Amino acid sequence: MINELNARTREILKLVVDAYVETGAPVGSVAVSQKLGMKLSPATIRSAMAELEDLGLLYAPHKSAGRLPTETGLSVFVEGLLELDTLNPADQKKIDDHMAGLRAHSVTDIYEETSALLSGLSSCAGLVFAQKAENDPIRQIEFVLLSPGRAMAVLVTTAGMVENRLLDVGLSVDAATLQRASNYLNARMADKTLQQAIQEIRAELATDRKTIDELAAKIVETGIASFAPGAAGGHLFIRGQAQLLEDVEAAADIERVRRLFEKLEARETMLEVLQATTAGEGVKIFIGAENSLFNHSGCSMIVAPCRTEDARIVGALGVIGPARLHYGRIIPVINYTSEIIGKIFK
Repeated sequence: MINELNARTREILKLVVDAYVETGAPVGSVAVSQKLGMKLSPATIRSAMAELEDLGLLYAPHKSAGRLPTETGLSVFVEGLLELDTLNPADQKKIDDHMAGLRAHSVTDIYEETSALLSGLSSCAGLVFAQKAENDPIRQIEFVLLSPGRAMAVLVTTAGMVENRLLDVGLSVDAATLQRASNYLNARMADKTLQQAIQEIRAELATDRKTIDELAAKIVETGIASFAPGAAGGHLFIRGQAQLLEDVEAAADIERVRRLFEKLEARETMLEVLQATTAGEGVKIFIGAENSLFNHSGCSMIVAPCRTEDARIVGALGVIGPARLHYGRIIPVINYTSEIIGKIFK
């Protein structure tokens, strides 16, 4: 749609969006004329704004008010008119200092702290999508009895990623049985990737079950099935949801934001976001209802893939905030942080 705009309407759309991002208030023709140094009269600007309104890029919240950008208008601005700021030196120092202190931490801690860092820098909700660590060697696996018939399987990779699964194990299973299953798996899974270990264990159980009793063998089979490749899409770390809710006043809007976070935490949505993000290079921007993910929540998401030096994708990170995001400032922050994450997991 950007090609349908002439130089005048492009400049006016950009000024309206810039003012909206700055203040959130409708922008009138007199204010735009002043920003243009009176190069155009208010009457000429009103005509151009009416043209943008006809194209669905601006709207008037009240009959006598100025104009605000629609979600389509924001998308056109981001795709064709956005001018990125250089990375703020203060932001870069915060990122560098924060990430330097995380290099010795576990993968899970790195992702959790990175989502918190992004939230603090953007005043939005920060999030990290981490792909399932199927290629990382396994350090150990343990089964923990939670209640009669219910247990938790805990898998830890050598990189420090922790995955948990809840299992239905039957009322006859006790802590000793779970320990036997843990010992059996740890003797065979350590330092192997998940796929390698599962293939070997399944082959052994199919031909020789003498090394483990039947009850523990069932726990082993249930446990490895729960961690099998494809059994889960990955991990989602979100910090700063409350900051997003601070900009929401109506109860209906709060409910829409709540549903957004529920949808984000669904496995299918994580995969959808990861696939959309990793399909190309650089940052992806999802604005409001134009993307089915947001379901008219009035929110936007800026997200970038995390690639290692050999171009392997280890996840994605970004922020969720109101549609009135300072895209020009936040995009460089996300780009730089994603590059640092990629270097940590080289």
